[in-house]
Amino acid sequence: MEWAQEFLSCTTDKFFDVKKLGEKTIEQLSLEQLQQAPSSESNSIAIIVKHLSGNMVARWTDLFGSDGEKPGRNRDQEFEGGFATKEDLIACWETGWQVLFAALAALSHDDLMKTVTIRNEPHSVMKAIQRQLSHYSYHVGQIVYIGKQLQNEHWVSLSIPRGRSVEYNQEVFRRHSSEG
Repeated sequence: MEWAQEFLSCTTDKFFDVKKLGEKTIEQLSLEQLQQAPSSESNSIAIIVKHLSGNMVARWTDLFGSDGEKPGRNRDQEFEGGFATKEDLIACWETGWQVLFAALAALSHDDLMKTVTIRNEPHSVMKAIQRQLSHYSYHVGQIVYIGKQLQNEHWVSLSIPRGRSVEYNQEVFRRHSSEG
């Protein structure tokens, strides 16, 4: 089943890309910035990291043996407090991603249409993967947006810098022409 392996490979690559965007943002910020909420109704990057990690551990641990909303998870606590050090924040971030990537690596093409539950709602594994890819992308987008606001003119672009699209495209086309 080539399509299943391609799906798993592409999906894993996309999760990795999302993770890298978050990491490139976190690298640019101090612990104080990471724990700064933009407003009273917003979450800090630190809180978003706690939530993402908690979600990943819950959803991807024992994928086939238990509901994706584990009884031991205290989701509300993910939205409280912070981290003592930036290293603690990064360790929390890595914990969640490691659980996700280990679960994806263990999947076979036969697993994609099996049923898992999230909050007692049945999902195919493929649907659960897409649900979480969307969820994690949403929150990492928040991380990047908050990071850009905090860094302002000191922000180091994570993609094509403003005003440099033509130059970027020329380089990409040149590189692909020389490879072909």
